[in-house]
Amino acid sequence: MKTLKTLSILFLSIIISVGFSGCKATQNANNKQKGAVIGAASGAILGAIIGEKAGKGGKGGEGAVIGGVVGGTVGVLIGNRMDKQAQEIQEEIPGATVERIDDGIVVTFDENSGVYFDTNKYNINADSQITLDKLTGILKENPDTNVLVVGHTDSVGSEEYNMELSRKRAQSVTDYFISKNLLPTRFETSWYGETKPTNDNNTPEGRAKNRRVNVVIVPNEKMIQDAKKEAGE
Repeated sequence: MKTLKTLSILFLSIIISVGFSGCKATQNANNKQKGAVIGAASGAILGAIIGEKAGKGGKGGEGAVIGGVVGGTVGVLIGNRMDKQAQEIQEEIPGATVERIDDGIVVTFDENSGVYFDTNKYNINADSQITLDKLTGILKENPDTNVLVVGHTDSVGSEEYNMELSRKRAQSVTDYFISKNLLPTRFETSWYGETKPTNDNNTPEGRAKNRRVNVVIVPNEKMIQDAKKEAGE
């Protein structure tokens, strides 16, 4: 157990240090390869990437979406399915950053990767709709998942304003998915304003990357139970 805890901490340090830049679905740790080990490490890594479960913004409901990480044979079976879905997202939406972390898929959209918001606006424009429609199609093909949408901003403007802006943008993305006949019960929405930057807010390039939305996709209870049956548990 001590070894696994140490491995978890080391893996978390590596993930945080490299951030999201330049990562491809096939380059990240996945449960297909490491099901038992990652399963024992719990959901701490995924939680660290998207924010604390009881964070400053959001409804505090992320725990219901994130859940625990499944290990052993069941984790491998779930990992196979999530790996396939991550690869599909990478191929359909090449501009987005796609990462496989724990049992989940983290898709990050910034201003350079397909989901755009005009300055101080939160409506989904035509270009963003094209990208979100592609992801909607994949979510429809993979109904045994839950989705967490997380909004972030750069540090320009007051902290209160940015918190509200990130809420509106994240909610706009969630509402768009639901308007495309995805079940509302699959979704949670959270927001963190400027409090969780992944890049330097002192540069225009860094601020553009911090103005982002994360879409976190995780297996739901049906997928877990189906994997248990397949594994004979």
